[in-house]
Amino acid sequence: MKRLAAILLITLIPFLLRAGSIEPVQLRCEYRINPIGIDVERPMFGWQLASATRNQVQAAFELRVAEGLQDLNSGTNLVWQSGKIKSEKFFAAAYEGKPLESMKRYYWTVRVYDASGVASSWSSPAFFEMGLLKTTDWKAKWIGDERLQFTKDQDFYQEDPMPLFRKKIVSSKKINRARLYISGLGYYEAYLNKKKIGDHVLDPGFTAYSKEVQYTTYDITESLRKGENILGIMVGNGWFNPLPMRLFGRFNLRDVMQTGRPVVLAQLQIWYADGTEQLIATDESWETIPGPIVRNNIYLGEEYDARLEKDFNDQTGWQKARIVQGPGGALVTASQPPIRVTKLVKPVSIKEQGKDTFIVDMGQNFAGVVSIKLSGPAGKKIGLRYGEDIFKDGRLNYFTSVAGQIKEQWKVNAGPGAPKTAWQRDEYILKGAQEENWSPRFTFHGFRYVEITGWPGEPSLESIQGLRMNSDLAQAGSFECSDPSINKLHDAIQWTFLSNMFSVQSDCPAREKMGYGGDLVATGESYIYNYNMHGFYKKTINDFANDQQSDGGITEIAPFTGIADRGYGGFSGPLGWQLAFPFLQDQLYQYYGDISLLKNYYPAFKKQMAFLESKSQQGLFFWDISDHEALDTKPEAFTAACFYYHHVLLARKFAGLLGEHEDSLKYDRMSNRIKQAIIERYYVWGTGRFDNGTQSAQLFALYYKLSPEPAKTIEALVKEFERKDNHLSTGIFSTKMMFEVMSENGLSDLLSKVSMQKTFPGWLNMIESGATTLWESWQYSDNTYSQNHPMFGSIEEWFYKVLLGIQPAAPGFSEIIIKPHTEGVLQWAKGTYQSVSGEIRCSWKKVEGRFSLDVTIPAGTRARVFVPCKEGQKVREGGKLLLEQPAFVIRSTKNGYCEVQLGSGIYQFVVN
Repeated sequence: MKRLAAILLITLIPFLLRAGSIEPVQLRCEYRINPIGIDVERPMFGWQLASATRNQVQAAFELRVAEGLQDLNSGTNLVWQSGKIKSEKFFAAAYEGKPLESMKRYYWTVRVYDASGVASSWSSPAFFEMGLLKTTDWKAKWIGDERLQFTKDQDFYQEDPMPLFRKKIVSSKKINRARLYISGLGYYEAYLNKKKIGDHVLDPGFTAYSKEVQYTTYDITESLRKGENILGIMVGNGWFNPLPMRLFGRFNLRDVMQTGRPVVLAQLQIWYADGTEQLIATDESWETIPGPIVRNNIYLGEEYDARLEKDFNDQTGWQKARIVQGPGGALVTASQPPIRVTKLVKPVSIKEQGKDTFIVDMGQNFAGVVSIKLSGPAGKKIGLRYGEDIFKDGRLNYFTSVAGQIKEQWKVNAGPGAPKTAWQRDEYILKGAQEENWSPRFTFHGFRYVEITGWPGEPSLESIQGLRMNSDLAQAGSFECSDPSINKLHDAIQWTFLSNMFSVQSDCPAREKMGYGGDLVATGESYIYNYNMHGFYKKTINDFANDQQSDGGITEIAPFTGIADRGYGGFSGPLGWQLAFPFLQDQLYQYYGDISLLKNYYPAFKKQMAFLESKSQQGLFFWDISDHEALDTKPEAFTAACFYYHHVLLARKFAGLLGEHEDSLKYDRMSNRIKQAIIERYYVWGTGRFDNGTQSAQLFALYYKLSPEPAKTIEALVKEFERKDNHLSTGIFSTKMMFEVMSENGLSDLLSKVSMQKTFPGWLNMIESGATTLWESWQYSDNTYSQNHPMFGSIEEWFYKVLLGIQPAAPGFSEIIIKPHTEGVLQWAKGTYQSVSGEIRCSWKKVEGRFSLDVTIPAGTRARVFVPCKEGQKVREGGKLLLEQPAFVIRSTKNGYCEVQLGSGIYQFVVN
């Protein structure tokens, strides 16, 4: 029996060891799962770790990359074998193998070693596929139709049918693989044998076309059929061919952007089973014909005449396409997720409003278009006009969503030919079929209400639906608490955030649709807690770099559209808006562990810093847009100085991380000088007050840790809130700062009171007033300000960083802080965050003097968990007293918390 037991033990040892090991899962290349068409020559690999036991870390990893699965599995003919690399880091591992080749697919696998040196099994294989890496890989030519660009501004507003393009493709052999590489400006849709390719809409993303043009790679292997195929493409104006409409009576996009008539570039590559290849590329052999979209504009809408529809298989009317001069930018694959229809919105009511007019209430403010289903005589025109609100008499109120505030009542001159009021409107002309289904293709709107005119008979709730559209971001966070009004606010913010994601993070989806830097600084972290923002913000950072001015200044908006308010010469933006460029780099480093962006853009950031230094006066700045939408007088000069200080702090940090020692010392000296100059100019000694002493001023001072008497500055801040009966008067920046400042300085109870106010001003006041998305200003507006504006959405930081207490203690959440703030009236809160290191969970509950906290820490990470407890209370984990468990390191029990250091795993704390 002893011998048998020994044999069994020896046999079971590998399995016993394996039981404590970790396994790599969720393999990602360039932060995506199995991407195709990437154009990064040294892609980054990452994975997460799975383990059934606590306290698991990765001590080392090993990567293999091969062109075929058989080679990958056998470990032969590899293009890269990393060997065993000692590292606890399991994200952002850079490829170091043989040069990767265009259009090739590569397979990769990873195994990891735990702290005992035990290796996991090799992971299930993942793959990535390269796009077109070199300019010479592109054999296609930009093509257009025979129409020439208008020369007079007023002519742009006439009917201008968008071109269709087609090419016949004959395939007679068995296909192994087929890819379509395509871009069409401003927007395009591609069809193969009358079926749309993919599910993207409003493709490609908006960029500075003189610098970069995005293309998309489609796998069409299964769509190509033996014999004849027809590849068809429909093109729209998008941002590439905007109207010369002067937004706000001043800004003509055509004055500052590279523009042109609609064009397309496409390359179809087929690899046959017999080893041969076939290439079909856009050139003069393609054919073109005018299509049914007779007008389209990103602001004003689309007009579609169904009587002019052309079948791509029709034989008559097609003309030869012509090779044209395309945009000047380099062709790049998109890093941000594509725009898709992400939700169907059903209307809640339809009411007749006057003769031949119906008002449809979608029940929700959102961004996208509507889809209609109807029948009627050929030539019948259906008008769709959009607004965020209705007047008391039930009529459509379009004033908050008018493009560029171009309103007849305001006498805004938008230029020759421009409408007196630039409302959002679509038009559909029926062809007389038994049933017709239509939705606009090359525009998007922000709206809740739709005014319908010309409908045959009466529209029904089943004949119209909303198509919510947005960049299809992966959900990263979830949050819920005991207060239904807070949950409703959280839901409204989700609608707001997604309404403003159309390849740029916009200010509003109707009036402007542009990527303002200040909004990004105010809400960047809130977006990151809700969605996987790595690829999207990577594109945003690049947009700012592309539009950096020759003197180093960063624009207020990217892609740049001409707006430059209170900047510092040329087209540079104000400091709070320029800050978006380094701020987003820092966020992607903190939340995703991506240091590559700091390296790539460091020269551009240094150039920006040199520009700012040259424009400073007395070592500071004195003008800026400041704390936008604050209710008190803005401390403009003080906030400008603080924004400058923030730039320098980031420059010091980046230089230190990148080993730029001389720069680090330089920026360290600069930061000290600026801080001292701010204190000397703006601090009132003995009072704790900075500048005008408003909530904005005090929060800026505490956020940047400027006060030489912090206790007095905190006291002054509290008095400011008390003076306003615990209501805020903050603007977009100090609102963001408030959550961190108050939670870090023992003011969580005050923060809870301020955040949950249901009277003006506050978030719940918006919700109580019927808002389904956030307003642009604290005050309700029915004629000026947008009712779908994300910049006050920074309260999401309160939900995740404060109430749940989830924060990165090291880049990429390799170390985690869980510090929930449970003061206030909430009885429970729960949520998750899908970090690059794995899913983090936090759930807490207060029940009759008993407090419970459940947390999940992903494998491969460590955490500092702050368990709320009062003096004399006992803390248990898993039913056992914390002090009796040697696996935990208890650092301190002060300030109302018991701090516990622990490794990965699932933990259940109880305090009573």
